[in-house]
Amino acid sequence: HCILAAGSKPVTLPFLPKDKRVVNSTGALQLNITKGKMLVIGGGIIGCEMATVYNALGMEVYVVEMTENIMPGADRDLVKPCQKNMEKKGITFHVNTKVEAAAAEKKGIKVSFSGSEKLASAQHFDLVLESVGRVPNGKELNLEAAGIKTDERGFVVVDPKYLRTSQTHIYAIGDIIGHPMLAHKATAQGRVAAEIIHGEKVCYDAVVIPNVAYTTPLEVAWVGLTEEACEKQGIAIEKGAFPWAANGRSLCMGHDEGMTKIIACAKTGRVLGAGIVGRNAGDLIAELGLAIEMGCDVEDVALTVHAHPTTAETVGMAAEACEGTITDLFLPKALPAFKKPVRV
Repeated sequence: HCILAAGSKPVTLPFLPKDKRVVNSTGALQLNITKGKMLVIGGGIIGCEMATVYNALGMEVYVVEMTENIMPGADRDLVKPCQKNMEKKGITFHVNTKVEAAAAEKKGIKVSFSGSEKLASAQHFDLVLESVGRVPNGKELNLEAAGIKTDERGFVVVDPKYLRTSQTHIYAIGDIIGHPMLAHKATAQGRVAAEIIHGEKVCYDAVVIPNVAYTTPLEVAWVGLTEEACEKQGIAIEKGAFPWAANGRSLCMGHDEGMTKIIACAKTGRVLGAGIVGRNAGDLIAELGLAIEMGCDVEDVALTVHAHPTTAETVGMAAEACEGTITDLFLPKALPAFKKPVRV
């Protein structure tokens, strides 16, 4: 038996020069250049994470993003507090902005832009980070020699439940089989593949995979359906949000910009998704991932006693806000359909 776990690599932009001052997400971790002016191409999770790192080291950081928002995939109300905090620390964002060309010069990497009136058409940078996504390593393994099928993008084709490739004794997991390209997804799939090989009657059937932007000091985390996804799918929802400005623990830590949000089905009250922005949001999102996996109603979360004082309390408070029973804040709201008494 064999398990393919060859992962992925950063996308390389063809117009960027081969120069030690141009790095990808792997090269950025070496911290060879930590002074001067830095350009981050791509405002996704990795780009924003590295922007906060280099900003903390003292660099002047600029982030350019082709789309209209940074961290695509997350709801805007979660990203906004994080972006505002990053801007307060000196990180500059330019959305709807495209990098047109780049050249290595003695003065720095000269980069030309289009789309932003606030960003000069050509500037020099001491460091440029290309962070525009990742591609699987499937096309680099000569897999066709083993009779293993890949798609046009290089992803290995597998049975999604049992992770078998077109060769039934060979399995594949992680980035190499598709999105989301996250280490915790790969770990879960690796365990399942090993158990199947051992003869256990198991399959991979995760309902949701959490996403976390490890920006500092505020992280952004979400799991399950976002508001945007619910709108596109025509799902009627109830949502509840609890501001960390009303949470004692976050106030003591000096970080009151956070928020915890829960999204529930308007008819049944079933938890569909959740999002958190704040310190250690990536740790707090686990409870809500479990709630979705277990098919919890929002009432189940609201009735779970959370320790005080903790930021975990905001999860329970957000659930109460969603069902219209919260007493810690005055949030006038009609009871949703799933909370209204049924007359017999």
